Amino acid sequence: MTLLTGATGFLGNHLARLLLQEVHDLRLLVRETSDRRPLKSLVGAETVLGDLQDRPSLDRALSGCDQLFHVAADYRLWSRRPDELRRSNVEGTRNILEAAAQAGLQKIVYTSTVGTLSLPGDESTPAKPQDLSGPYKKTKFEAEQIALDFASRGAPVVIVNPTAPVGERDFKPTPTGRIIVDFLEGRMPAYLDTGLNLVDVRDVARGHLQAAEKGRPGERYLLGARNLTLQQILEMLAEITGRPAPRRQIPYAAAYGFAILGTAWASLTGREPRASLEAVRMARKKMFVHSDKAARELGYRPGPVEPALQRAVEWFQNPSY
Repeated sequence: MTLLTGATGFLGNHLARLLLQEVHDLRLLVRETSDRRPLKSLVGAETVLGDLQDRPSLDRALSGCDQLFHVAADYRLWSRRPDELRRSNVEGTRNILEAAAQAGLQKIVYTSTVGTLSLPGDESTPAKPQDLSGPYKKTKFEAEQIALDFASRGAPVVIVNPTAPVGERDFKPTPTGRIIVDFLEGRMPAYLDTGLNLVDVRDVARGHLQAAEKGRPGERYLLGARNLTLQQILEMLAEITGRPAPRRQIPYAAAYGFAILGTAWASLTGREPRASLEAVRMARKKMFVHSDKAARELGYRPGPVEPALQRAVEWFQNPSY
């Protein structure tokens, strides 16, 4: 039996679909307050109610399991209450890894993020704590250190670091999906000189299975595909949709000033800013990486990102569960 956390989210939902195809005996840990519409089509999966803050519920969920994929995370680049990210990303990760280690699971895959690494770089270059901006990066970095500590004590924990997945069923959406939504809604008149490593979300899901099968405990594996500037991404979206891509590049200083004002206003109103200060700080560096280690050790072979962008556009235009 395999336990998966995060199945109501973008990546977790795709991983659940793949696990149902290839593992079959799948159990989903779901909070009672979660929107369960994304689970409607996951026919055959067992759903158990629980919470990463409720240790007895984790023990019950892990009973009879031999494998865990911990994908759930609070993925927000802005929050009026940063302590919420800490409870989920740090304390929740510690709780479920403790429960999994005590249950004697054979394999544990923890989903981290490219944001915990120093860029340009690779799996061997973790970010320095002073370079981590905002609660999301800070809490995910701390959670990754917890996972590494469990591995150092003998737990079979493998870490994967996805870059920027794109595709259909991006429910919230993720910050990367928000770029696509803003483009479709004509709310992106200009762009920053930044860049992302895009990857098909289906390939990232496949990479998780490969990490469980071939990954070495205590090792990180970057799961990405193609390095693209934001301008290139917008031009690809223009080709898919027939809409014009923005031609004006906004200076970083102007974007930073806009983000300061927007984030300050958001702290007063509680409404998420169009561009948070953390998002703009992250954009200062192009998040370009390679997945050579995953290719070499896991057999990871991502495909092109254009079909994933096409699927994302079609889904955002006509979302369904």
